[in-house]
Amino acid sequence: MTEAIPQTMRAMVTTGHGGLDKLTFHEDWPVPKAGPGDVLIKVGACGCNNTDINTRTAWYSDSVKSGITTDGGAGGFDEIRPEAATWGGVAVDFPRIQGADAVGRIVAVGAGVTADRIGERVMVDGWLRTGDDIEDWGYWGSEADGGFAEYCTSPTENAVKVESALSDVELATFMVAFSTAEGMIRHVDPKPGEWILVTGASGGVGTAAIQLVKRRGARVVALCGASKADEVRALGADAIVPRDTDDLVGAIAGITPSGQVEGVVDVVGGPLFGAMIGAMCTGGRYASSGAIAGPEVSFNLRHLVYRDLEFHGSTCTPAEVFHDVVRYIEAGDVRPVLSATFPLEELVQAQAAFLEKNYIGKIVIEI
Repeated sequence: MTEAIPQTMRAMVTTGHGGLDKLTFHEDWPVPKAGPGDVLIKVGACGCNNTDINTRTAWYSDSVKSGITTDGGAGGFDEIRPEAATWGGVAVDFPRIQGADAVGRIVAVGAGVTADRIGERVMVDGWLRTGDDIEDWGYWGSEADGGFAEYCTSPTENAVKVESALSDVELATFMVAFSTAEGMIRHVDPKPGEWILVTGASGGVGTAAIQLVKRRGARVVALCGASKADEVRALGADAIVPRDTDDLVGAIAGITPSGQVEGVVDVVGGPLFGAMIGAMCTGGRYASSGAIAGPEVSFNLRHLVYRDLEFHGSTCTPAEVFHDVVRYIEAGDVRPVLSATFPLEELVQAQAAFLEKNYIGKIVIEI
């Protein structure tokens, strides 16, 4: 028996670019309809991510030169270019329901989707892969409404069935963080016994990267706040370097047998970028999916040239990456790192806590 679907729902709606005041809670927002090829999902939980804040504040526009600061994330930026305000350099259509980490159950299907999908427990893959050219791709919660609401729609191929004893809240820690980390790790390609530097190691992507690197048999040097070292080490990190170090190269030289690392999985960028590159061995591989400490960096070009380094930007991921992450979850190869939960009505408070970075892993909205 299918459940009755209401006409309206609770939703947190982003009304424009700017600060936290652009998030408006509604109790009577229209429930979306599943169009052709879509499914309608009753959302159980949805994780918080940097992309939610980056899109709301238009940090992606190249006119913004700073990293995501507490003040910038809460209050917005003055120098934005709204016409180039998403990861893909395009405008956002407002109002928009954000939230890219939704978990729930399919309650209705659109034309062309078999009714036997109703009742499936699913995790949503956020990449809207419209064709082979990644420039045409969109992202769920950015170019289409996402999961910060009681109901959402998704293309049927993006609603991936999951069979797990984990709760919706626990599952909502995985999608964006682990897909992002897995995308970078495929570029870095850690081999058993190699040493990989993971920056931002206490955050959602960092805690995912530690687990995924260890899954491949490599060793991890984790860059994180000293107060979080014990928890990060418990996830599998083999060595910790405090993020406020003034000699990253020297610290790594005292840790690994070669004095260098074979790879870097980076979401931080900023002032330490040059030292990250300086700590890499000949033939080392670097991948980045973010620059929370700042997008404009400097480094010694000789390191790239004379050490034959590989540099990879990593944003768009093929569907197989998400399916692999779900497989890792179902096999118990990875575990959730849940810091806190907030009700949907308190998304503003959740994002404020997210910006403070006084936590390990993920903050999740329970719908």
